[in-house]
Amino acid sequence: MQPNGEYIQIILTVPEKKTATQISSILLEKRLAGCIQLIGPIVSTYHWQGKIETSEEWLCLIKSRNDRYQELEQEIKAIHPYETPEIIVIPIIAGSAEYLNWLDSTLERE
Repeated sequence: MQPNGEYIQIILTVPEKKTATQISSILLEKRLAGCIQLIGPIVSTYHWQGKIETSEEWLCLIKSRNDRYQELEQEIKAIHPYETPEIIVIPIIAGSAEYLNWLDSTLERE
């Protein structure tokens, strides 16, 4: 199935499992996401304020629809503890019709 950018996966990192679980619960309860996978802990190394930093984080893979993105981002930023959270959107360019139909059924239309 070719969804033409209608469906997305958001990559999000958070500092701890508790934050990942909290964000996941809110996004699922508000039907902004259909599925969220939590992976961690992971180790991230990055530039921050002129230094190279390394920290332990949790990775959230959030499945949603493009029309839900703005509200989803607002919800994440409202509770995310980072000054500049990593929120990256990847378009889902293809997927099984059954999975994408299921995903669509879990999300409220605007």
